[in-house]
Amino acid sequence: MLLSHNFDISSEIFPELSREEFIQIFKEGLSYNQNIACGLVNNPHWILELIFPPELSPSQVGEMCGQALLQKRLTQKNKDVPMADILILGGKKTTPATSSSPHSLQLGEWGVDVVETASGAQFLTSIGWETVIAGKPKDSIFKIELTNGE
Repeated sequence: MLLSHNFDISSEIFPELSREEFIQIFKEGLSYNQNIACGLVNNPHWILELIFPPELSPSQVGEMCGQALLQKRLTQKNKDVPMADILILGGKKTTPATSSSPHSLQLGEWGVDVVETASGAQFLTSIGWETVIAGKPKDSIFKIELTNGE
């Protein structure tokens, strides 16, 4: 599973993350599960690769990622502004890869966009989420929404 980060909020809520900080959040936040390995990816879009056992579903791992990011962000949040929404948007690559690079998303692999935004609903509308997922098999996508710090 490859993760990317979309920071779509004001830095007044909490600071934008470097690639290294993004990776560290998941290394620390998922460390309780010894069966999940995290590693840096050399790709302009993808930042982190998660390798997990088959007994965990991609959406379960996505939920763990959302909780790890939420817990970290709750410690960084400016108390005077509303909490940002966190979206974990996962999709299984069903078309041939556009690159043979081992750090690009390959056929059958999961790509997950980790989104921090002021409004999850507005973000999903802006990217046409319903259109994007229309006609895709239900087992090839997932969406996790953490709003108002929950």
